[in-house]
Amino acid sequence: MHLRVARHTNNLKEIENFYVHVLGFERLGGFQNHNNYDGVFIGKPDLDWHFEFTQSATKVAHVFDEDDILVLYPDTIRKYNLMYMQIMDHNIEFIEAVNPYWNENGRMFLDPDGYRIVISPLKATKLN
Repeated sequence: MHLRVARHTNNLKEIENFYVHVLGFERLGGFQNHNNYDGVFIGKPDLDWHFEFTQSATKVAHVFDEDDILVLYPDTIRKYNLMYMQIMDHNIEFIEAVNPYWNENGRMFLDPDGYRIVISPLKATKLN
């Protein structure tokens, strides 16, 4: 099974920059003016999932619940630490999660659309 997580945004360039340069994903492709939508596919080439972000003339009014969270599990402690430092280097503030589990098992921050993301070392058991 393959998975695509799709979300509309008002800030396509900013979202692309954030997911590629801050979180370390890659731009896998994109499109311009396809049925009045521009879009970008972001992920890793060796994974069977990716994000699709789109933008159109229709403005988005996102309403995310505090428990709507994207959770990323880097697969090594080294990768977790690198992601953590990238977030810090870009002056992105960590925030408290409503669910205490994520405060104990990860670090939460917001993407440019205000969507909550957690990075968690929970599954990062290799030390290299």
